[in-house]
Amino acid sequence: MMTPFESDPRRAGLRLSLAAALFLVVAVCRPTAADQDMLAARPESIQSWQDMRFGMFVCWGPVSLTGEEIGWSRGAPRGGELRTHQGQGPTPGEVYDNLYKQWKPDNFDARQWVQTALEAGAKYMIFLVKHHDGYCLYDSKLTDYKSTSPQAAWQHDVMADIADACHEKGLKLMVYYSQPDWRHPDYQSKTHARYIQYLHGQIRELLSGYGRIDGLWFDGLGGKAVDWGAENLFRMSRTLQPWLVINNRCGLPGDYDTPEQRLGAFQLDRPWETCMTLGTQWSWKPEDRIKSLKECIDALVTCAGRNGNLALNTGPMPDGRIEPRQAERFRQIGAWLRQYGESIYGTRGGPFWALNCLSTRRQNTIYVHVLRWYDDTLTLPPLPRKLVSCRLLTGGTPSIEQTDRSIAIGVPAEHRQELDTILTLELDGSAMDLEAAHVDWGPLTFGKKVIASHIYDKNPQAGAYYRPENAVDGDPQTGWTFNPGTPSAWIEVDLGREETIDRAWLNEPYDRIRRFELQVKRAEQWITVHEGTVVGEDCSLKFPPVTTRFVRLQVLGYTVNPLVGELQVFRSKSQ
Repeated sequence: MMTPFESDPRRAGLRLSLAAALFLVVAVCRPTAADQDMLAARPESIQSWQDMRFGMFVCWGPVSLTGEEIGWSRGAPRGGELRTHQGQGPTPGEVYDNLYKQWKPDNFDARQWVQTALEAGAKYMIFLVKHHDGYCLYDSKLTDYKSTSPQAAWQHDVMADIADACHEKGLKLMVYYSQPDWRHPDYQSKTHARYIQYLHGQIRELLSGYGRIDGLWFDGLGGKAVDWGAENLFRMSRTLQPWLVINNRCGLPGDYDTPEQRLGAFQLDRPWETCMTLGTQWSWKPEDRIKSLKECIDALVTCAGRNGNLALNTGPMPDGRIEPRQAERFRQIGAWLRQYGESIYGTRGGPFWALNCLSTRRQNTIYVHVLRWYDDTLTLPPLPRKLVSCRLLTGGTPSIEQTDRSIAIGVPAEHRQELDTILTLELDGSAMDLEAAHVDWGPLTFGKKVIASHIYDKNPQAGAYYRPENAVDGDPQTGWTFNPGTPSAWIEVDLGREETIDRAWLNEPYDRIRRFELQVKRAEQWITVHEGTVVGEDCSLKFPPVTTRFVRLQVLGYTVNPLVGELQVFRSKSQ
């Protein structure tokens, strides 16, 4: 999640504004029935990709010398004379575009990167070969702005090393390629048709010269298919490598969705993958805050439980090494997966899902993941199958009672795990055809109707990441904020009915709030149940039980506009 500021560039793709007539010179043929399948992955390819569940994303380039965000930190016009974005990054374009002439990552070792990915339990790697800045980390014959350029301080075909290392160790390799190219003279200009030829030529190079590639990860979200000649591009790509899976950022639906820096929603009818940074930006940042092991496991389990994959990004340092702190975090994830990976790999999401209580399934087995305990007993919806056994994969002995109305499971406090308590339910029949069921577990605010006094609208594109509903979506990576300089602001949640509550949990990861009040509505009057100062990432509140339908958080003092990641309230245990 990027910090909300007055100017808040996002890493979303660009929607081109070129007239359709511009592309008449490009032969974009309608797909026939015979080649329609070229626009979608083979079912077995998608199934294999879903089985892997966890991948390592790697974003790297000369920009690591500055410690700023890749692409977006380039302060120069973005594209040709028809461009719609000027670029306001902190690094002047002339400086940014010449970083490769001084970049010498002498400690780069592709095999070490792959080894770290394997130790993390990742089953595939997504490697960035070109971002929006146009710099190529492979030996393209179509440009000199590349890592093998005679002008480069370090002349090296990075993609070749990555591909060789992945193939040697059996790690699946996917290629990140940005269709937008802010430096290319033909991009988003009157000669954009020529740029499309360049784009297609580079994809052909990548798919022809580096052995097996299992996926293409495009990043032109917002562009139309015609902007990239996408139908021809997909057919050409799958002619070269028929097993490819391709994401949804090329103007076509592609094979899967790509929620960015947030956890995807529960979804069984279409594959998806959350792409998320281990730190706070996509490329390396000195002294960056990296996610805790708990945050990483929460993200991985939530993605699997909601039937998605997780691609967790690392940005290697300027010298080519993965930062030791990040490498260690990946190894910790791998250690957890070596113990409990059976509940992640090769599974599908469901049938149960709630905030901090997810489940995965395979054949006759359901794995119930409890990421946070709210009550002593977990009550699940009834099943049309008989439970043959129930055990704790994470150790200990649970109690269980199955009736035609529910399944009640109890786990002693000493057997509840901080990272994830995993219960294994064995059924007398398949778990794969069971309908999904939401579990009444945890915060009452999750997914409820929410309004706010103010919203962030300084940057319409970024504003979508800071909507009021993001504060009740169960994902601290997203949240609500308001414009800088707003004297005070509030966010209000409608619980849907009267509830008796006595606890709340707040998340504001940047420690910006200096004074707040939690209020409830009683007889058309707002009553304060708690006053506080700093919220922080983990703020648990307790107050006398009160019955209400409406809850409000008032921000009365702050340093810079805060990000309220979560506003959660809980039913009183005495209710």
